Amino acid sequence: MVDPGDDVRIERLGSVGRIVLDRPRALNAITLGMVERIRAALEEWRDADLRAVIVESASERAFSAGGDIRRVRENSLAGRHDESLRFFETEYAVNALLGSYPVPVVALVGGICMGGGMGLSVHGTFVVVSPAASFAMPETRIGFFPDVGGSHFLPRLPGHTGRYLGLTGARIGSADALALGLATHACSAADLARLPELIAAYDGPLEQLLRELAPDEPGDAGVLAPVRPELEWVFSAPDLAGIRGRLDRLTATAGAAGAWADETRAALDAASPSSLAVTDRLLVEGRGRSLEECLRAELATARELIASDDFVEGVRAVLVDKDHAPRWSTWF
Repeated sequence: MVDPGDDVRIERLGSVGRIVLDRPRALNAITLGMVERIRAALEEWRDADLRAVIVESASERAFSAGGDIRRVRENSLAGRHDESLRFFETEYAVNALLGSYPVPVVALVGGICMGGGMGLSVHGTFVVVSPAASFAMPETRIGFFPDVGGSHFLPRLPGHTGRYLGLTGARIGSADALALGLATHACSAADLARLPELIAAYDGPLEQLLRELAPDEPGDAGVLAPVRPELEWVFSAPDLAGIRGRLDRLTATAGAAGAWADETRAALDAASPSSLAVTDRLLVEGRGRSLEECLRAELATARELIASDDFVEGVRAVLVDKDHAPRWSTWF
């Protein structure tokens, strides 16, 4: 059974529910209509006696590049904040559903997964990646903050890696995602494409199936492993000024550590100062909150930030005019 839709397909494959993101030209940027249909499907399937729900993409290039933030900016410029809040409320409700769903939720990530895409993947039971998968939460670069439960899952990553990813918006590949626990299993691109059929036909535990598909040879260690000691030292600083100070001390270092420090400092300099402050606060507070509590706090923060000058300017610079030269309202 297939429920056709322009941007997301809701399907049943035997006892498996499939949510297929299908907006390839926009890299599956998530719209209000998409999250409304996803929420309705998840609610309907609660009592459907399914073995699993799969969230996947019809495109190899991207799982999802995030929410349709350009539309949110247009709403902000026109004063239509209620429409944007409806989007965030529905999107966060979907995140909460995925985090507490009564049957296993399996996300299949074979390309770009950023922002709202991470909200559709990391809260479920399994996140299966192909070698081409990449993850990022780049919201501070557009005057926003890592939402969709980012204040819940980022502080729970090992060490201070969540603080690093949330503040800088750095992109990581499948190896780092597996090492940090953002992904649970890996397989080839070919196996990722046929996993829905494999899951539908499999009688045993899904964990066993996913382990059987794991590559025989270990992959690379990821880009963070060589600089992990420096990352932990820098992002264990008590505040943002301390992070910058430690980065400055590393920039004169030769090799990978110095290059990483330069790149990281540049990422912080490109971000909205107010977004960095908001993000750092939410990550600290999120350590003691449930997913639902984090999402409530994020909704209150989103309500404030979408009306801010920095959000309008950040989206303009990165996604509209693409000059990457935002004029932030405040600076450190």
